[in-house]
Formats: sequence, structure tokens, C-alpha cells
Amino acid sequence: MTEIDNDKLLRDFFAENKQEIADNGFSRRVMHHLPGRSNRLARIWSAFVMTVAVALFVWLGGLEAAWGTIREVFIGMINHGTASLDPKSIIIAAVVLLFMATRKVASMA
Repeated sequence: MTEIDNDKLLRDFFAENKQEIADNGFSRRVMHHLPGRSNRLARIWSAFVMTVAVALFVWLGGLEAAWGTIREVFIGMINHGTASLDPKSIIIAAVVLLFMATRKVASMA
């Protein structure tokens, strides 16, 4: 109960003794010196790095390796008797994994 009383006393005290301090352009100067929200150089650098990464992925055979891995996974599933899986489940799992990968890549940029 005393905490509530103390809080009320503090609020009342600060409300009664509130003083306005002249800004004199201080806020505008501070906001002017803050770094911009969109740093153009960082965006250009990110685009360049992503382009190089995609080019290296394709050039070094990443597409073929990914396709081969996916093909072997499906062949392994069929060989081990899991061919009775529902195609909807596989599609949903693929979409969820694709969404998660996209979010991870976007958070890294």
C-alpha cells in the first residue's frame, strides 16, 4: 500500500513542479546530426555482395548440387517406403522452409 502512496506522491510532486525548458533549436540540430535511416552506400554494398554471392553459387555448381540433393532425398524417401506421404504435407513443408529461408536471408541484408 505504501508503494502506491509513494507513487501518487511522486506523480503529484512532479506535476506541480513541472518546468518547461526552452528548446532553442536543440532538437532540430540533434535530429539533423543523427545518421539517416536509409544509408545508400550500405544498400549498394548489400546489393553488390548478394549479386556476387548468387553469381558464385551458380558458377561453382550450387544449383546442380541443390537439385541433386533434393532428388536424392526424394529417391531415398521412395526407397524406404515413405511413398505414401501426403503430397499436401510435402508442399506445405517446402513452402514453410522456403519462407523461413527467405526471412533468414532478408534479416542478414
